[in-house]
Amino acid sequence: MTIKTIKPKDLHSLHQKGETVELIDVRTPVEFREVHAEYARNIPLDAFDPQEVMSNRNGSSDKPLYVICRSGSRAAKACEKLMACGHEDIVNVEGGTLAWEEAGLPVTRGQKAMSLERQVRIAAGFLVLTGVVLGFAVHPAFFGLSGFVGAGLMFAGITDTCAMGMLIAKMPWNQVTACKSK
Repeated sequence: MTIKTIKPKDLHSLHQKGETVELIDVRTPVEFREVHAEYARNIPLDAFDPQEVMSNRNGSSDKPLYVICRSGSRAAKACEKLMACGHEDIVNVEGGTLAWEEAGLPVTRGQKAMSLERQVRIAAGFLVLTGVVLGFAVHPAFFGLSGFVGAGLMFAGITDTCAMGMLIAKMPWNQVTACKSK
């Protein structure tokens, strides 16, 4: 089954016309707190239970459920989870919050945070550098650490999942309490 999509401007036009628009943002709470579409509510992908989401809908259950993330990838995964459970009329917002902002649509801004993607690049770079330094200074077996990280990055690129990103998202500095939209 193909995931339906909608452009951010088209979704916002529906909202402005007074139609019921229920928008779920599946990014981490820290990402959501930093910036989100004005009427989105946050349900992080790592805590996303399709049955619970559908039973706790704010809007009318006969209307589409719109899903957004940073760029569209995580939202597509959430849409797939919902559709696999038999739910229909699920729509992915094309380009995610990046496209929403780029279109000049209303957002709610909060505390600035370092993006999860940037944290992953820093951690991966640190581990690769550590493996190389220890490989030369201590024992050649430490080069394996750099190889392991490289293989993990390749796997993340191929599968569009990132175990390091999921781990970093659970770190204390990436946790917030009661992150809700207006």
